[in-house]
Amino acid sequence: MNKKSTFLRKFSIYEIVVIALMAALGLATKPIIVPLTHLITSPLFIPGGAVAGGFYMMWIVLGAALVNKRGTATLIAFTQSLIVMVMGAFGSHGVVSIITYSLPGLMVDLLFLMARRKINAPIDFFLAGIIANMSGTYLSNLVFFRLPAIPLILSLASGALSGGLGGVIAYFICRKIADLGFDSFEDA
Repeated sequence: MNKKSTFLRKFSIYEIVVIALMAALGLATKPIIVPLTHLITSPLFIPGGAVAGGFYMMWIVLGAALVNKRGTATLIAFTQSLIVMVMGAFGSHGVVSIITYSLPGLMVDLLFLMARRKINAPIDFFLAGIIANMSGTYLSNLVFFRLPAIPLILSLASGALSGGLGGVIAYFICRKIADLGFDSFEDA
């Protein structure tokens, strides 16, 4: 049996559906949020994705918390990268999309791996949103924008703020889902 199928077998069908749903929601919100943030960020010379990212990367954080298994965030982000690359969807960068979309998920998984406990505290979500959006913002800058130091710092700072806010929103969504009894998310 190959390693790939072993990795995927640790997820139930329900969890695969949650992963697919989170990937789809992240991609569906991006073309709505990015143009709206461009209205604010363009005059400040900040890439709109830095601010918008916190609100579409919150789905990666939410999915990681709902499934609560190692590799979930990476799988959500990797699924997004494949969809974007194959469909030529909004925000596609061709084959480079595999890297630029997958890194935030990988970073969230690394954060939760280092925590070595169940993802359930508001600070977990806040930090996961920050790390997801800052890694995506930095990698996009490195690959595409190559901003000078001051705009890069401003971009990363705004990315951290919106990422943290997106993480907090993910926390409250997760709490509401738990209140409805649809997952194993327990009280913090």
